[in-house]
Amino acid sequence: MKMLKLLVAILFAFATFQSVNAQSDKSQREIGIKTQRIKVSGKCSMDKRRIEAAAYSVDGIKSAVWDEYTQVLTLKYSIFKKAAADSVQKKIALAGNDTELYKATDTAYNRLPDCCHYRKS
Repeated sequence: MKMLKLLVAILFAFATFQSVNAQSDKSQREIGIKTQRIKVSGKCSMDKRRIEAAAYSVDGIKSAVWDEYTQVLTLKYSIFKKAAADSVQKKIALAGNDTELYKATDTAYNRLPDCCHYRKS
């Protein structure tokens, strides 16, 4: 009986340690994927949809999430697409939002809905 209790305790401990190990940061890494954060100006949920859609239109983008409070776009893309982050910034600027490297033209910016105008006059 003692042997059975000991065996059950060992199996329980093993299962617990395996689940804890599975939740470590190492398991969250994705092979072949690079993560980059880019500052993108905007102020509303319509900007969020526009920015993320522009990012997803670039080949190699796996994930694009823009936070309207921090104004940071978190990109995940294939390491084999080295120019993906730069292409994303160009596409976003063409859509009307400023990025770290590229400023939207006045024409593109003025096409944005009034609620999306983030530049101070």
